[in-house]
Amino acid sequence: MARIMIVDDEEHIRTLYKLELEDEGYEVVALESGKDLVRLIGEKKPGVVILDIKMIDHNGLDVLQEVRKAFYDLPVILCSAYGSFKGDVKAIAADYYVVKSSNLSELKKRIKNALESGIQR
Repeated sequence: MARIMIVDDEEHIRTLYKLELEDEGYEVVALESGKDLVRLIGEKKPGVVILDIKMIDHNGLDVLQEVRKAFYDLPVILCSAYGSFKGDVKAIAADYYVVKSSNLSELKKRIKNALESGIQR
């Protein structure tokens, strides 16, 4: 099954996503920071990245721009508790945008779509 990389500064979110997605059969790499993300993507080679927008040490939208420069075709799902970021110009570089929820059905659907469609930009 595919490897998924989660980047979120909230430990309970990382834990929830990791447990739920591992139950779905995915291999999950969970990171608390966007620091060195481009290098880690190169090493871990995930099939999709789930990226929080508001993190303590990094702005997820800025991190998204770095990822796009290095890995243009890698599917990225922005995940935020704030729906207002959906309209941000930098957010259009993401393949999907999901508002955080304890119900992960929308996130799982987007992950499956991203992996199955082999998103080509």
